[in-house]
Amino acid sequence: MPFHFLKFKSRILLLLMLTLLSLGCQQSSQPSQSAQNTNPLATPAPATISTSSDELPTIVAFGDSLTAGFGLSDDQSYTTLLQRKLDANGYRYRVVNAGVSGDTSAGGARRIDWALQSGNVKVLILELGGNDGLRGLPVEEMKKNLEQVIQRAQARGVIVLLAGMEAPPNFGVSYTQEFRQAFRDLAKQYKTPFIPFVLDGVGGNPRMNQPDGIHPNAEGEKVMTETVWRTLEPLLTK
Repeated sequence: MPFHFLKFKSRILLLLMLTLLSLGCQQSSQPSQSAQNTNPLATPAPATISTSSDELPTIVAFGDSLTAGFGLSDDQSYTTLLQRKLDANGYRYRVVNAGVSGDTSAGGARRIDWALQSGNVKVLILELGGNDGLRGLPVEEMKKNLEQVIQRAQARGVIVLLAGMEAPPNFGVSYTQEFRQAFRDLAKQYKTPFIPFVLDGVGGNPRMNQPDGIHPNAEGEKVMTETVWRTLEPLLTK
């Protein structure tokens, strides 16, 4: 099979995955046990994150349905897997899942101050922007919103781990390139640890996704956990 056909097929699969991701986030009234609020721009109920002081340093996973664990039990979500990996490797940290299905960068900018009240926050895993790309929202606006999140976190002395996303190709090459570059520019400007594509090895791979074809399944969550772990571990102390 010619290489150019395989490349085209891969792009189509990724587009289908991202499009269905947006639809799934908008249609589900209760996507997971980790995230109860499905309104993309809504501020989640404070009950989800404890604001009580905690002796353990906290890692806040801040994102959309990919972080919330859409369609999975809490036990299968990447944040739970990340907590287990921390414990198994002797790192005494607490992982807080602050994912909201359907959220955009604008929604994230509105709720970041609340999320940073989750105790002794040391690291923020910032995974937002995918829904901006799905809707073809202006890249410059997304970049400004993510910038606000980074600035507010860094102002508190929190390390931001920026997780990049890819835009679907149907908006054209220019938009796709601008979208991709926005994450790289932010990582460079604010000197943040950076994951170029958080769904690397998962996006477009049917074996790594749920029956809807787009949300990571249990195996996909394991791959996503490893992708995050490779960049996260060097930031941790024992």
